[in-house]
Amino acid sequence: MSPEYALDGLFSEKSDVFSFGVMVLEIISGKRNTGFYQSEQKSAFLAWKLWKEDKVLELMDQTVSETCNTNEFMRCVNVGLLCVQEDPSDRPTMAVAVVMLSSETAIMPVPKEPAFVVKRDLSSTASSSSKPEASWKSEILVSIEEGR
Repeated sequence: MSPEYALDGLFSEKSDVFSFGVMVLEIISGKRNTGFYQSEQKSAFLAWKLWKEDKVLELMDQTVSETCNTNEFMRCVNVGLLCVQEDPSDRPTMAVAVVMLSSETAIMPVPKEPAFVVKRDLSSTASSSSKPEASWKSEILVSIEEGR
């Protein structure tokens, strides 16, 4: 459930995008994103933590590790994290998410922090990861879709 719906009752297409991102991360990790215990093991929290540490391949479900294409896996993680960003305007549309998943040449923005990451230490959030954050420009990716 998207945070804007859970907290304010606001629903939009971007709420569905959020749910889609959670599902993508659950499928590729083999971990559920529900429950109140062991938040470090939830798919979206773990995906973000490993993304920031440049250890995303550790998220891969072990049952598919031998046959999984790592480039496709990384693309799925990237899209999943883009879909669960805190600000709905930063999330792609479903059409753009599908293009990013199906295209090897689509421009992949760097995701921002997900909505449900608990900030434990405000001083640690001031330092950014080694990956630069890019602002979301859906027009660029939509033009890729129309150019096919």
